[in-house]
Amino acid sequence: MNLDAALELLSRHPTAPLDIAELSLCLARDEYSQLDIEGWLGEINAMAQDARRFVRGNFDAQVAGLCRYLFHELGFRGNMQEYYDARNSYLNQVLERRTGIPISLAAVTMAIGNRVGLNVEGVGLPGHFIVKVVSGEREILLDPFHGGRRLTTVDCENLVHQAAGIEFQATATALAAIPLAAMTQRMLTNLKGIYLKDEDFPRAVRVIQRLRQLDDRDPLQHRDLGVCLIYVQQPGKAIGHLETYLRALPHAEDVEVVRTFLKQARGLLASMN
Repeated sequence: MNLDAALELLSRHPTAPLDIAELSLCLARDEYSQLDIEGWLGEINAMAQDARRFVRGNFDAQVAGLCRYLFHELGFRGNMQEYYDARNSYLNQVLERRTGIPISLAAVTMAIGNRVGLNVEGVGLPGHFIVKVVSGEREILLDPFHGGRRLTTVDCENLVHQAAGIEFQATATALAAIPLAAMTQRMLTNLKGIYLKDEDFPRAVRVIQRLRQLDDRDPLQHRDLGVCLIYVQQPGKAIGHLETYLRALPHAEDVEVVRTFLKQARGLLASMN
């Protein structure tokens, strides 16, 4: 899979039927340049083959078997102690360390579950990410971050309240499957937040550029990329992004702050010439 082509496809067709495992590994290769994607895909396929002996019987038994395999036999678990460790967002690290955050563990569940014949879809709750396994009219909600426990709609509402501090109604629409493009965007946004918090601006630039491949119309990405480019001593590239933000949102609350950054970028550029 060519990541540039995959992101461009998702920007046009958000539900394009790409393999979540291969896409996630391609994203990870931005950080781990020598990553053996085919090797890791082989490992995932081997896991799925092994999982088949657990995924038997009726629908409920199959879902229970998948959870037993992933969260008990293999020991995948939520990383509560080091939640904001960037490794939790890279699939190769999640597979190797058997720990991650809700969305990366959801990706594992989807990758293995779909390979054994189940229809596992991602559900993006506010502040949390879960999956649902669908068979005809039936849906079973699971929380991969908490050992694959089954969820009721009330559980989902409580999860959101705990994670995001907001009221949430777990309607059918709110629990609809999230398109792969939106799931990818959410993965990248998590990494962006981690790198900005750590003031790791070179990596933040890389991630924001990937986000822009998914949606180049978002003025906030132009703003954030422009600011990060100043910090990595590329003021010439920053100017256009900051100007794009100011044109798109001339009445935004942070206009004066962004204008200050733009002035800084022009000053730095002038001093380099």
